[in-house]
Amino acid sequence: MGALSKLSQWRTLAREAAERTAILAKFLCILHVTNTYICTPTLVYGPSMLPTFNLTGDVLLVENLTVRMGKVRPGDVVLVRSPENPRKTVSKRILGMEGDRVTFMIDPKNSNRCQSVVIPKGHVWIQGDNIYASHDSRNFGPVPYGLIQGKVFFRVWPLNGFGSLRQ
Repeated sequence: MGALSKLSQWRTLAREAAERTAILAKFLCILHVTNTYICTPTLVYGPSMLPTFNLTGDVLLVENLTVRMGKVRPGDVVLVRSPENPRKTVSKRILGMEGDRVTFMIDPKNSNRCQSVVIPKGHVWIQGDNIYASHDSRNFGPVPYGLIQGKVFFRVWPLNGFGSLRQ
């Protein structure tokens, strides 16, 4: 009777472990799908988006559906895979879409010279809000739409900036 009791305990323990493992696997799948296709948190820092974002870093929520549906517009702040270094992700504001003519200051620190560019099909023009400290389309040209990873819609941290990102 003792051996049957121990076997029953092991079966119960194994069943419970399998159930908990299944719950954990489901949770991780939901987390992966949410993070990849719906919404993901991200930390951004640096001077290029001052005063919209803080120099020392903001935690933002970035949604991916708008980009997948092709609904980003000028004025939207987006997360973009850097066209110069694919290991980096940058946050910038979209200033122009394909077919738009964008006029920009070539070197705002040293001159007032401007240049105009027509954005080619399948590309966007991105710039940081702080034109004096931003490395953006003025340096590397229009960015392929496929490099946009998501649209920033909510600031989580710091708490004094908590809330929806205003245009």
